[in-house]
Amino acid sequence: MPKVKMPRKSTLVDMTAMCDVAFLLLTFFMLATKFKPDEPVTVVTPSSINTKLLPDSDVIMLTVDKDGRVFFSMDGQPKRQKLIQDLNSQYKLNLTDKEMNNFTIGASVGTELKNLKTYLSMKPEERKKAGLEVGIPTDSANNEVAVWIEYARSAQGGNPRLQYCVKADNGTPYPKIKDILDTFKEKKIQKLNLVTNLEAPPPGTAAALARDEE
Repeated sequence: MPKVKMPRKSTLVDMTAMCDVAFLLLTFFMLATKFKPDEPVTVVTPSSINTKLLPDSDVIMLTVDKDGRVFFSMDGQPKRQKLIQDLNSQYKLNLTDKEMNNFTIGASVGTELKNLKTYLSMKPEERKKAGLEVGIPTDSANNEVAVWIEYARSAQGGNPRLQYCVKADNGTPYPKIKDILDTFKEKKIQKLNLVTNLEAPPPGTAAALARDEE
C-alpha cells in the first residue's frame, strides 16, 4: 500500500498584524503621555554621603530656594484632587473646576492661600511675572506650611508608605529651615528626609571603610 505524502506547509509567520499593533501602541503612548510639569524654582542641594534614594511616590515634598521661599508638592493626582477640594471647602477659596484641575495636574505651589485662586488661574510663566510665587508663609502668625501638611496627610488617608522630604538650597537661610522643622515637630512628625547630592565619603572615615568592605 503506497504511503500518503502529506503536503508541506509554509512555516512563514505573517508579522504584519503584530507590527500594526506595535505602532498603534507606540502612537497611543506618544499622544497620551503627559510629562511632569517643570518646577517653579531650581535649588542647589548640599552634598552628603547618604546613599538612600528619594522615592518616586508617596512623598510630601517641601522645596526651599536660596531666598527662603517655600513650595509644596505631593504626588498622586487623586490625592492632590482631594487635597485641593478640602482646602477649597474649608477656606472658602471659590476655586473653579478648571483651577482645581490645574492644581491636580500641576507641579509645586508656592503662594499664600489668599492668592491661591489667582495663582491657579494663571499659566506657570504668568505666575512669575505676576510676582505671586512669594512662597508659603512659615511665620508663627501665619504658618500656612502647617495647613498644607495637615491637609496633605488627610488626603493620603493614613498611607503607611508616606514619606516627608525637605529639599533646600545650599544657600537657604538656616532660620527658614528651623521654622519648617519646628512645624513638622508640632505635627508630631519625627521622621524626615533631607534631599542632598551624593558625594564620596572622606578617605579614612568609617563611611569610607564600610564602603570599601562592600
